[in-house]
Amino acid sequence: MFHNVAELLEIAVGYVWGMPLVILLVITGLFLSFAMTGFKGLIQIWGFCHAIDVVRGKYYDPHDPGELTHFQALCTALSATVGLGNIAGVAVAIHIGGPGATFWMIMTGIVGMATKFAECTLAVKYRRIDKNNVVHGGPMHYIELGLGKRWKPLATFFSFAVIMGSFGGANMFQANQVASILNSNYGIPPLTTGITLAVLTALVIIGGIKRIGLVTSRLVPLMAAGYVGGALVIVLMNITEVPGLLWYIIHDAFSDSAAIGGFAGIAVQQGIIQGVRRACFSNEAGMGSAPIAHATATTKEPVREGTVALLEPFIDTVVICTMTSLVILISGAWTKDISGVQLTAEAFNHGIPGFGSWFVPIAVTLFAYSTLISWSYYGGRGVDYIFGERYLTAYKVLFCCLTVVGSVWTLDAVLNFSDIMIGLMAIPNLLAIWLLFPEVKKDSIAYFNKYVFKKQ
Repeated sequence: MFHNVAELLEIAVGYVWGMPLVILLVITGLFLSFAMTGFKGLIQIWGFCHAIDVVRGKYYDPHDPGELTHFQALCTALSATVGLGNIAGVAVAIHIGGPGATFWMIMTGIVGMATKFAECTLAVKYRRIDKNNVVHGGPMHYIELGLGKRWKPLATFFSFAVIMGSFGGANMFQANQVASILNSNYGIPPLTTGITLAVLTALVIIGGIKRIGLVTSRLVPLMAAGYVGGALVIVLMNITEVPGLLWYIIHDAFSDSAAIGGFAGIAVQQGIIQGVRRACFSNEAGMGSAPIAHATATTKEPVREGTVALLEPFIDTVVICTMTSLVILISGAWTKDISGVQLTAEAFNHGIPGFGSWFVPIAVTLFAYSTLISWSYYGGRGVDYIFGERYLTAYKVLFCCLTVVGSVWTLDAVLNFSDIMIGLMAIPNLLAIWLLFPEVKKDSIAYFNKYVFKKQ
């Protein structure tokens, strides 16, 4: 019976994470990109420079409500998205979809910036701050408060999905991958890795969102700069090949050589399928996870934090995923019969012999650890919404225990169920974004006229 359940869950994962969901995510991002007709140009353009100013602290007021600075909120959300997808997911996309997948990855990342802007604006607008100044925010709150009490069952479903998602794909899978690569490269027993990750995670999450924000604001810039820097060294060593590679990426994105197959009747090829899908998986735009972190930002202006959030897909997908792609394409390793983390490690080894064998395992460990930290908070907010704060300690203990379990036991059925839940998070979240879009548009026009275009 358990074998049959596992098979059914595996089939269900394919349906949930199929092209209909990917198309819905992309269409939502495209709509939001062009629907802000109160401004000239796309929000990704006129919001970008303002977002940099906000992150730098230009508009920060410590007396505003909230728990984290804009920079800390951004790093907390990034720590959840910058993960194995940036290393293994990109490799899979290129191995299956060819170099053209990189182009579609970048395009989808740019489109996702608009979705992040909208959902995180709503998260701050409809957050709730209790008497202890603790923020309660995310899609579950803007579904209930923005759409009305009759939508609460949908908000509850989202909360349940985020709890389940935090246990599997965002926890056990991450721990399993780290344990596997450290064991194969350094001979470290998986159980040792699991216990170490669990303890390090517990030390951070026991302090709540403020400690998470403090740690991620230091960890994320370090690991992102380190990874991009390592990739940049290889790119600069082969700088003469880069112009040709960029042309190859663009040409392959529209040619028959991109890959084999079609894109659910839209008459494009496997390169588009893989590029779009991996970008959606990586930056989580539209999934509803990042708004939970951004809701904690210290600000009175929801749109202000929305502009900060649009930086996420740019950093995660346009910058980090692109650097991984270039390293893989420079090496030529994508044509070999390897994929995932092994392909990325092989690509780095090609650039600098022996470099990938230690650099990639370290990157995988840091990326996975950062995902554990942030997703523990996301799941905790789901527990808080459904059951109340008194159950948060029990949730954190269970979360850390499952980190150990995941390092030594794959539990495919559990991971598949978790992946289903993460995919289904997008449905209530996207529905709320579409229904509440008029409010996002109205608030955005007012905010940018006041602070950017200086129109009173």
